[in-house]
Amino acid sequence: MASLALQETHLSNIPLLFRGKVRDVYDLGDEILLVASDRISAFDHILATPIPEKGALLSEISRFWMKKFSNLIPNHLSKKTLDDLDLSAEEKNQLAGRSEIAIKTQPLPVELIVRGYLAGSGFNEYLKTGSVCGISLPAGLAQAQNLPEPIFTPSTKAEQGQHDENISFQKMIDLVGSETAEKAKEICLKIYSLASEHAKSRGIIIADTKFEMGLHNGKLILIDEVLTPDSSRFWPVSGYQTGISPPSFDKQLVRDYLLSTDWDKNSPPPPLPEDIVTKTAAKYREAVKVLTT
Repeated sequence: MASLALQETHLSNIPLLFRGKVRDVYDLGDEILLVASDRISAFDHILATPIPEKGALLSEISRFWMKKFSNLIPNHLSKKTLDDLDLSAEEKNQLAGRSEIAIKTQPLPVELIVRGYLAGSGFNEYLKTGSVCGISLPAGLAQAQNLPEPIFTPSTKAEQGQHDENISFQKMIDLVGSETAEKAKEICLKIYSLASEHAKSRGIIIADTKFEMGLHNGKLILIDEVLTPDSSRFWPVSGYQTGISPPSFDKQLVRDYLLSTDWDKNSPPPPLPEDIVTKTAAKYREAVKVLTT
C-alpha cells in the first residue's frame, strides 16, 4: 500500500477527463482509469489537508464490497490491470493500490442513499417535518436511532462546490424512469441489508450509505465507490447509543472539527490539525481491517 499522501496524479500518456472531489479520472477509450487521491471533502468542500493512505484504503474496501455483491448487480471493475496501460514504472508505483480500471457507463443523475439510522441531514429534516425525503417516520425518534426499516432517500448530484439536495422517489422516477428507479431502489436496499449484517457481525454499524449506478448496454451496474468510510457512516457497536452523534470510523472526526471552528462553510476550509489527520487515517485503517479480513 502506497504511503504517499497523493493529492493529484499526473500521467504522461493518458488524457485526464476530470478531477472530482477526491478522484482523478483518466480516459482509456471504452474504459476509464479511476485514481483515488488522499484528498478529503466535507460539507461539499475539498480540504487542503490530505489524509495519508486514504485513497488506497478506500479503494481496497470498495473493491471488497463490489466483489462481494457481484451476484446481485454487475460492477464497473474491468479485467485489465495497470500492466495493460502505457505507464512508466514511476507512474505504476504511484497508482498501485489506489486505482482501478473501470467500464464507462452513463451515470444516473442521482445519489442513491439508504438510511438505516436517523443521522445527519436526515435527522435535521426529521426534526423539522417528521419525515425524510417525503417518507413519514414515527414521532419521537432520537438522533442516531435505528429506523423501523431502512429507507431509500435519493438526492441530486450537485456540481463541485454546490450542495446535494434530497429529492422524493417520485422526482427520481421523473429523472430516470420508473423501471430504472425501482430496480436501483431494490438493489440498494438489498445490498445495504446484507452489508449491514456483515458489518454488525464485525462490530460496526452502517448507519447510512450512498451508492452510485450507471447504465451500460442498457443495464444497471454499480459504479464509483461502495460502502466506504467516505460514502457511509460507520459506528462502532460498542460505542453506540441514541441521542448523540456516535463515535465513528468515517470522516465524522473531520466534520466535527470543522464545526468546532468559526468556518462559515462558504470560504476555503481551514487546514486540519495533525492529530485530526492521524486519528482519521487510523479510523480508516481500522474499518478496512475489520470489514475485509
